[in-house]
Amino acid sequence: MTSSPSSRPFLDHLRGHHVGAYGLPALAAVLFLVFSLALPSTFPTRDTVSSILSNQSIPAVLALGATVPIAAGKFDLSIGYGLGLAHVMVLDLIVSDAWPWPLACLVVVAGAAAVGALNGVIVEFGRIDSFIATLGTGSMMYAVTGWITDGARIVPGPEGLPTAFTGLYDSRFLGLPLPAYYVLAVAGTLWLVLERLPLGRYLYVIGSNPRAAGIIGIPTHRYSVYAFAGSGLLFGFAGVLLAAQQQTGNPSVGLDYLLPAFVGALLGSTTIKPGRANALGTVVAVAVLAIGLAGIGQLGARFWATPLFNGATLLIAVGLAGYSARRRLRTGAGATRHP
Repeated sequence: MTSSPSSRPFLDHLRGHHVGAYGLPALAAVLFLVFSLALPSTFPTRDTVSSILSNQSIPAVLALGATVPIAAGKFDLSIGYGLGLAHVMVLDLIVSDAWPWPLACLVVVAGAAAVGALNGVIVEFGRIDSFIATLGTGSMMYAVTGWITDGARIVPGPEGLPTAFTGLYDSRFLGLPLPAYYVLAVAGTLWLVLERLPLGRYLYVIGSNPRAAGIIGIPTHRYSVYAFAGSGLLFGFAGVLLAAQQQTGNPSVGLDYLLPAFVGALLGSTTIKPGRANALGTVVAVAVLAIGLAGIGQLGARFWATPLFNGATLLIAVGLAGYSARRRLRTGAGATRHP
């Protein structure tokens, strides 16, 4: 049985849509299957899954933070620097100033949100491109990090850090690492905001066409500031998790997370809701990267394999999204010629 010519554009559209929307989740499944076959005794195990969920929680939270400004058509390059500053500030307040750890965490997260809002003000009211503005503020955050630490690590005393604080990262719930639940909570909240609340819809309109958004009455400057504040809130939270994980303050660690976060956020915009940044897509993208990195790590890959894999995965996913978009254009043109 063959399809009629009139049904082909519809079928082509469905194929193109599904490749774009579900190509990345399918890639995650394929990667897991391939590594499971290649490493049957070590990869498809509970320890590997638990390690992936735990180790990738901080990049996932940071990628979700990067997703918010991208939804509004902006980029926050300060998130890596902000992550590094947040984690050394938490440890400095607890170790050097003897602050109670809950108060130190709250102050740092609130301060990060304020720094994010300041990024938004500089971008929107200073009329500076978000790339340049956040790169500049990020460099200043890096300078503050160096000033706080004097270029050295912050190391707790013999009594160590409070167990409840380190438990923010080390604890488990229902057999899974607690950080995995943080990622689920952040992703669920961000999905709700972006997909179901007016704030998210306004951000998408601003990201699609800021001039049209202004014409229809959306206060574009204010909502862009909200987007950067959300990004700051999440890199502050990721910084707290990083401090609980590492338990020492490393002034240069934040930049290691910058590229994975942006790869996750940009890859996420090519799946589930192709063409726009979305929370579920970001989580799927981080999962693809996590599975791939865990697999090549168990295969004994060298240190340079990680950036190579990040870059190659980005090219593959963007290629899939471009293929899907071209198919939609062709099928749309075909439908116009054959009504």
